[in-house]
Amino acid sequence: MTFYRLLADIAVIIHFLWILFLIFGVIWGRKNKKIRIVHISGLIFAIIIQIFEWYCPLTHLEVWLRSKYSQDSTIIDSFIIYYLEKIIYLNISPKIIFPITLLLSFFNFYIYFKQYIRKFRNLFKL
Repeated sequence: MTFYRLLADIAVIIHFLWILFLIFGVIWGRKNKKIRIVHISGLIFAIIIQIFEWYCPLTHLEVWLRSKYSQDSTIIDSFIIYYLEKIIYLNISPKIIFPITLLLSFFNFYIYFKQYIRKFRNLFKL
């Protein structure tokens, strides 16, 4: 059963890193096309799951893994995991989270689009 606890903790860490990537991925995405594609796809997916009120697949995975080692899936043993889950699962209304997600996405799209405008302008300066 410890194996499932470890996998659940790893899933929480991956979930946290995924959220950080969605927030700050534009930094790497501006320089790398593959990362940009993953980042934009992740932002679009985040918007879609909020529109349809779905749960993130990583949330489902975490709950399933926790249920495998504990009947009470809310028990959290690790100090770090406890606080990561507090960050991941903020006690905020979806009516607030959705506009924040949209603003974050539009900001990232703007940064990506701004990069292409510069390239387009430089092309015609030649």
